[in-house]
Amino acid sequence: MDATYQITGSYKPTLKRNADLAGPDFFPTPAWATHALIDNERFDGDVWESACGNGAMTRVLETTGNQVRSSDLYDRGFGEVGIDFTKARDRADNIITNPPYNSAEAFVRSGVKLAGKKFALLLRLAFLEGANRANTIFSECPPSRVWVFSERITFYMHGATAKGSGTTAYAWFVWDKDAPAGTELKWFKPGYKRAFAKAA
Repeated sequence: MDATYQITGSYKPTLKRNADLAGPDFFPTPAWATHALIDNERFDGDVWESACGNGAMTRVLETTGNQVRSSDLYDRGFGEVGIDFTKARDRADNIITNPPYNSAEAFVRSGVKLAGKKFALLLRLAFLEGANRANTIFSECPPSRVWVFSERITFYMHGATAKGSGTTAYAWFVWDKDAPAGTELKWFKPGYKRAFAKAA
């Protein structure tokens, strides 16, 4: 378990998004954040959204025309229920998700094994930090690309009124089985937040 992704860790999530430790609360991903990924990364084959929540990300992924499987450990009223991705054995061409804070490293370990082509996680940019990750994830299986958001993402608890703006930097971390060794740092162009505001 990644200590920096817990409320008691040294890097606290913002008050707008607490770690989903017990399962009842969740924070759907704004549509524009997923559109930014699929506009800049091509995903060939089927896609597995393995922490689907209420289907917010799935609905955007389906616009690509790819077959999308949706699952979650908890019952959010969408997708397959009771699927613990950190213990899963099912495979998919591509796996794309926004994992719970306290399971980020475990999701990486599972994703790089279960994805045949690409594996993409939406994580805090600060995930790049940490001696433990430097000695494990980033030395053994570094991401192929890190797409940094030029605009801050604000996560709201499901059902909450959307107001204010985020204070935490996020990025899409993409592991690409066909990419050369090394990690490329890239930036999304500003404008996605406004362009997909109605879908967020």
